[in-house]
Amino acid sequence: MLICVTQRKLCQENFLYRIQQLAQAKPYAVLLRERDLDLPSYERLAWKVKAICDRYGVLLILHQNSTVAEKMKLTHLQLSLPALRAYQKGVHSLLVGASVHSVVEAEEAQALGAAYIVAGHIYATECKKGTPPRGLSFLRQVCQAVSLPVFAIGGITSNNAKEILESGAKGCCVMSEAMTCQEPAVLVHEFATATLPVVCNHKG
Repeated sequence: MLICVTQRKLCQENFLYRIQQLAQAKPYAVLLRERDLDLPSYERLAWKVKAICDRYGVLLILHQNSTVAEKMKLTHLQLSLPALRAYQKGVHSLLVGASVHSVVEAEEAQALGAAYIVAGHIYATECKKGTPPRGLSFLRQVCQAVSLPVFAIGGITSNNAKEILESGAKGCCVMSEAMTCQEPAVLVHEFATATLPVVCNHKG
C-alpha cells in the first residue's frame, strides 16, 4: 500500500495539479500534512484535496486536525503519539493512525486504540538531517511487537520498498519524491510493482 504524504512547498508546479496527478495513478491514500497552515487554511485546502481524491476513489487522510476530519465526515486521521493520547472521539468514528519512533511507542499506540502505525524514519532522509535512521531492524521489531498494520516512512523509494515489505510492513509512506518527481503516475506504478502494497509520502 502506498500513502502519498504532502508538502506543498516542495512542489515546483501547482499543488492541486500534483495531487490530481497522484490520485489518477491510484495510490492507497493521500495524507494531507501541511503543518504550517492555520486551521481555517488547512480546512479550505482539505476540501479541495478531498474533491480530487473523491473523483478518483483515493482515500484522504488528514493530519492532526480531528475536528476538520469529523466535519468532513472522513474515515481516517493521522496523529502524533502525544495527540493520540489526548484524542477524544467525536460524533464520527475515525480510524486513527499513530506516528511512532520506538517499539515502546508502537505498543502504547496499539493500547490507545490506534488502527494502524506509521513508523520511522527508516532510511536517511533530508527531512531528518543529523538524526540517524532507525533502519530495517527497528521496523522488524515494531512489526513483531504489534498486531496493527505498520507503514514505514523515511527515505523510502521504489528501489528499497520490497525490503520494507519483507520486514513485515503493510506499506510505505513517501513524501519528497511524491511531491517532486517528474512523472507521478510512474512513481505510483513503480511502488505498486515493487511492493504490491505501498504508501506514497514525503521522505520524512
